Amino acid sequence: MYRDSTKVIRIGDRNIGGGNPVLIQSMTNTRTEDVEATIHQIKELIKVGCEIVRCTVPSMEAATALTEIKKNISIPLVADIHFDYRLAIAAMENGADKIRINPGNIGDDDRLKAVVSVARERGIPIRVGVNSGSLEKNIIEKYGRVTAEGLVESALKNVKTIEDMGYDQLVISIKSSDVLMCIKAHELIAGKTDYPLHVGITEAGTVNAGNIKSALGLGIILYQGIGDTIRVSLTGDPIEEIRSAKLILKTLGLRKGGVEVISCPTCGRTRIDLIGLATEVEKMVADMDLDIKVAVMGCAVNGPGEAKEADIGIAGGQGEGLIIKKGEIIRKVPEEMLLTELREELLNWK
Repeated sequence: MYRDSTKVIRIGDRNIGGGNPVLIQSMTNTRTEDVEATIHQIKELIKVGCEIVRCTVPSMEAATALTEIKKNISIPLVADIHFDYRLAIAAMENGADKIRINPGNIGDDDRLKAVVSVARERGIPIRVGVNSGSLEKNIIEKYGRVTAEGLVESALKNVKTIEDMGYDQLVISIKSSDVLMCIKAHELIAGKTDYPLHVGITEAGTVNAGNIKSALGLGIILYQGIGDTIRVSLTGDPIEEIRSAKLILKTLGLRKGGVEVISCPTCGRTRIDLIGLATEVEKMVADMDLDIKVAVMGCAVNGPGEAKEADIGIAGGQGEGLIIKKGEIIRKVPEEMLLTELREELLNWK
């Protein structure tokens, strides 16, 4: 499997690659210069399972803000740099555990060498990021358009440039909003390098559309053994990115823990507010630290049987429902008490 044989890279106090667990990343959407707001958001992300966080560094003020941010968080901090090599250097001097750059937009080789030199001195890994929206003109001209082959060529060319400067603590990221292109690019590059890969579908869209595109793209890529860290890129609250990433990893068997909610589709047999109930259950268990399956079923036909397959479940009837635990019906309660009774069982789970 690809991820079992990738190079181990240390980011802060975490190791990625070499068969280590696939870690979940997100990115703050606060102004990094606003230290208080950024720290608050990162702490909220940590609560729901974020393991590496990236902050944009568009100014020297943002770079210097990393010092205070780093003091107040417990996960590795990645600085996202574009265009100005001085910001990359300042970010590393102010505590960044990793920097993300696109070497093609940092400037000439002397500027890139200055960045690589500081990274090497401090042992800070560099994520070489290539996006379909920022592919070099000569590569686009070579292939006639943005292609998976072009993304891979660009990434490997940039990696070699840094290797030739004497540094190999690298992570590669090749992203596209085109799901099929992104899949193909990862399949191509996985056989050409042993550097860890950070995977994601960039600019995936809103929570609804972005989750579907990310689940498809990341699911296929990860299932093939490709990918050492992931980000689900959503136009929305970054907390949703973490929840989605955790579910993708859990569904693929790459992560344990967390409550899995299964619920039946509604039909004419449903006699309770199944949609509302399932939604509330999902919210209620989102941050519970339990490795169990919860079933929310809407009728007496398949409900009891399906709920018995879960660790605990609800099977609805006419204005009432059954609480089923470890395959046994433990009690019948009115519909309005189902959520409360389920919460009580989960809070006292044994």
